[in-house]
Amino acid sequence: MNAIEAHNLYKSFGQVTAVDDVSITVKKGEIYGFLGQNGAGKTTTIRMLTGVLIPDSGTVRICDMDILKQPLEAKMHMGVIPENGTVYADLTAEQNILWTAKCYRMDRATREKKAREILIRLELDGRKDDLVRTFSKGMRQRISIACAIVHSPPVLFLDEPTTGLDVISRRLVIDTVRHMNREGSTVLITTHNIEEASALCSAISIIHKGKIIATDSPEKLRKLFDTSGFIEISFEQKITGRTLITGGISRAEPLGDKWRVYTDDADRAVKDLAKIAEQNNLKIVSVATSTPTLEQAFIEMTEGA
Repeated sequence: MNAIEAHNLYKSFGQVTAVDDVSITVKKGEIYGFLGQNGAGKTTTIRMLTGVLIPDSGTVRICDMDILKQPLEAKMHMGVIPENGTVYADLTAEQNILWTAKCYRMDRATREKKAREILIRLELDGRKDDLVRTFSKGMRQRISIACAIVHSPPVLFLDEPTTGLDVISRRLVIDTVRHMNREGSTVLITTHNIEEASALCSAISIIHKGKIIATDSPEKLRKLFDTSGFIEISFEQKITGRTLITGGISRAEPLGDKWRVYTDDADRAVKDLAKIAEQNNLKIVSVATSTPTLEQAFIEMTEGA
């Protein structure tokens, strides 16, 4: 059974089309990334998937329940961390979690036990009795996540969960996402952080101007537009890119004080670069090889769409 199924979602605001014929299928147990630039349509899609917005057309099913026809039942199966947190600033950290757990009809003993466990996991047990309005942005986000996972939801939605967070809070958020997935939650996470999506997700959809332009594993997306690797090389002397084009190097681009040269054969390219340096009396300062990144593929896909 698929945990999330959305077909042909469409949503406009006046003359602006925010989401245009978007379809998503997320398998049970998957961490699925929804990747796009700011304004691409990620948050609007999430709001339709979670029942906050009614689509102009299209359908959404959560754990085989229609979000429009069975909204309460579907929402009981999900946890949602929106882009802007929804915790109550005038309640304590523990009170926020206990109140949310009560809304999910958990008995008192269970909700108190879960609140203790989550506060410890998110390193907030020492602040459990403090009002949330005294918390930093990162700590507030941790409480938002605590409230979203207190009932161990089968489906977890996270909308830009690490944006603007400090290093510690970001690590705790990522660790919690992985923990919830191991415990059985299917996760859909929206982000424009390509590194984060690549590290977390087994599948990714890239949305651009309201349309999904690619869906696949991070590795396959990475190779989709550019199968070549690259070498970064720095010379003590100034040179032109034309000097570096040989049979083993397809193109060369300046990158700060270095050159990035692209190749399908790293061994041949390194030997060619050494020969070029010798022939032109160039001193090599540094050289490093690398493979294509998901960021490169993302840039090529969105620039061409």
